[in-house]
Amino acid sequence: MLVEAARTAINAGTPDSARQIANDMARRLLRPVINGTGTLLHTNLGRAPMGWEQAEQYSNLEFDLTTGERGSRMDTAPALIAQVCGAEAAIVVNNCAAAVLLALASLAEDKGVVVSRGELVEIGGGFRVPDVMARSGARLIEVGTTNRTRLADFKRAIDKHGEDAALVLQVHQSNYKIVGFTEAPRTAELATLNRPLVADIGSGLVDSRCSWLDGGPPGWLDNEPAARQTLEAGADLVTFSGDKLFGGPQAGIIAGRADLVAACSAHPLARALRPGALVLGALQATALAYLNRDGDAIPFWRMASLSQDELRSRAQEIGVGIVVDVASTPGGGTLPEVEIPSAGVAVEGDQRSALRNHRHPIIARVIDGRTIIDLRTVHPDDDSEIAAAVTSGSG
Repeated sequence: MLVEAARTAINAGTPDSARQIANDMARRLLRPVINGTGTLLHTNLGRAPMGWEQAEQYSNLEFDLTTGERGSRMDTAPALIAQVCGAEAAIVVNNCAAAVLLALASLAEDKGVVVSRGELVEIGGGFRVPDVMARSGARLIEVGTTNRTRLADFKRAIDKHGEDAALVLQVHQSNYKIVGFTEAPRTAELATLNRPLVADIGSGLVDSRCSWLDGGPPGWLDNEPAARQTLEAGADLVTFSGDKLFGGPQAGIIAGRADLVAACSAHPLARALRPGALVLGALQATALAYLNRDGDAIPFWRMASLSQDELRSRAQEIGVGIVVDVASTPGGGTLPEVEIPSAGVAVEGDQRSALRNHRHPIIARVIDGRTIIDLRTVHPDDDSEIAAAVTSGSG
């Protein structure tokens, strides 16, 4: 890389720029950063932070230690996730879009899928439900209107299309809200339609009771669909992300009826979309934390559960800048309009560039002419880095 930097500088006629070019190349590599934005699931910063590491050893990824025969990677983390969700079985792929794609391809290829017009969503990166459906080989059957869809709309579509209507898809509006004159059937109602119901809950809350948190579910989770309760309401499958409210690595989970999960596992796309040992190991660690009811072992929930008073105390101990009350957000295309009371450190002016150039890059935001470092998304071990960056004049 240093040779490439030197050649680039020489070819540009500015050999003295080689050091800066090399530094710029290094900064494009993946490296740890301090998230001072207050956005818990910051897509640009990797969403849910993970602290799991894999030892420099082989693993029993596809080896049955009991029989000595070949095993299945889906008997590890996916089986634990199914237990967490109260599902019969689960399969893991590399993100939620892949989970929806695989479910549609496995259960409705060359068939119709009934979905409300109010749920034909687009999320980041241009992911659109109609486009993914087309790639899966399923055909879209739209019902209702943008703001109002009734159970009767689904019934009429199924009566009209008969056996060609193979599946009902429910998509959670995880990154936007439609308010006012609205109506949508509940999961329990859609479950009465005599067709398999796939509910894409997206964000990945596994259980609305939040038994892994000492204080129970926080108020800002009100009305957020959870995998366990969605399945209990009658959904046959749920799909969701691993790196959002689940708090694990990037992954897509399909959980629910064993026969439908088996159909997904048997589809040729399943092999193309499957994750490797690193992802499955991190998912296993996260699932075990849920089963142990240990929310502190999941960084997302540890940060999300901090009180505003705790964060104010940390801001005062940092001893630089001004202690301010701010509002954190879940982020990552989850819980639109939700704000979580937080606290942090403020310094005058726009100091974002200087903070990014600190030895341990700090990502902050500017509000009303001041640079804000929200401590909810800063690990306590990094508080000294915040103090150093601001004190040294970097911030």
